[in-house]
Amino acid sequence: MNTEKIAARRLSLEEVTKLGVNDRIFVSADMEELKLPDCYVPAFLAKPGEEFEGGSITARTVFQEEISCLPDDENEAGIYVADEEGSVTIEVLQSAGVVLDLALFVPGGDKGALTALYAAVRQAFGADVVQIWRQGLKEVPDVKVDIFEEQIPRGRKATESPKRDRRAIDTYPTRADFIEVSAGWKPIIEVHKPVVDDTPTI
Repeated sequence: MNTEKIAARRLSLEEVTKLGVNDRIFVSADMEELKLPDCYVPAFLAKPGEEFEGGSITARTVFQEEISCLPDDENEAGIYVADEEGSVTIEVLQSAGVVLDLALFVPGGDKGALTALYAAVRQAFGADVVQIWRQGLKEVPDVKVDIFEEQIPRGRKATESPKRDRRAIDTYPTRADFIEVSAGWKPIIEVHKPVVDDTPTI
């Protein structure tokens, strides 16, 4: 496990409420799937501390985990900031690297093309450094679609036509796998229809 010891000090609730979303803090590394007692991770507040209205404070770690905590609760790990004159030393979990989760279109998509692609990546970043953690191969149909977000109607008697926002035009349907749908909306995929301009011309 790659960690770094840094001098730090624990913040009180009053100090936390003065922080902004760009202030770097350290919160417990205990994640939902990974328990690391007495270890911390870099994080940022999910919303400015001045908006705190009671209850727990939510921080988003650099590993995209959301952590809730009560800074003043002595039974919790608390929130820390780096401070060379701090009274404690905390152990901070370091990043091992970045996992890319992207859609990559390989024309033809045969095994030789994919092998050459992976070989080029390893050559660029070093042998045995690039590891393929998840490989989801999916053939792409030769059709283009329009992707929308449609508002989910509320209530059983919703008679109005649902509102719709266009997210992507003239693209392959696999793009939908990588679009984060807004809360209260659902993705809609339709075969692409070119926009026809019916404006009369002279």
